[in-house]
Amino acid sequence: MNDTETPRDVAPVGPASFGRAIRNQRRAVILALVLAAGSFWIAGPMGEWLTGGLFAAGVGLGLLNHVLTEYAIQKAVASEDPVTRNAYARSSLVRLGIISLAAFALVLAFFNDGGVFVLFGLAIFHLIALALTAIPLLREVRNS
Repeated sequence: MNDTETPRDVAPVGPASFGRAIRNQRRAVILALVLAAGSFWIAGPMGEWLTGGLFAAGVGLGLLNHVLTEYAIQKAVASEDPVTRNAYARSSLVRLGIISLAAFALVLAFFNDGGVFVLFGLAIFHLIALALTAIPLLREVRNS
């Protein structure tokens, strides 16, 4: 590979877009779809469709956070002005605050119907997404 070629696994730098953030996170999107489908597959036959939906909602919130994080990174890379730690921390705090408020609103709204499954979906998605992110990084470290 010469200096003008880019590796296949590195996305080209350009203007930030939400669509590109979703495309860059296709593993996470597939993971979310599998977890959401699995929640209905397990909860549905037991007659707990709402519980499956609440778990899937938690997974959806986790995916939203994951994609919004990618979008924030794209904006920081595409920006001509360097992003300070404080600015990035503030945007992360706002994003996590909104996701957390949405999750807790669902928990409170469906508290007697298994609303806590929203938090389970959110936590399980983040644990598996962390593993999906860490495995390639660990391979890279081991190979270098």
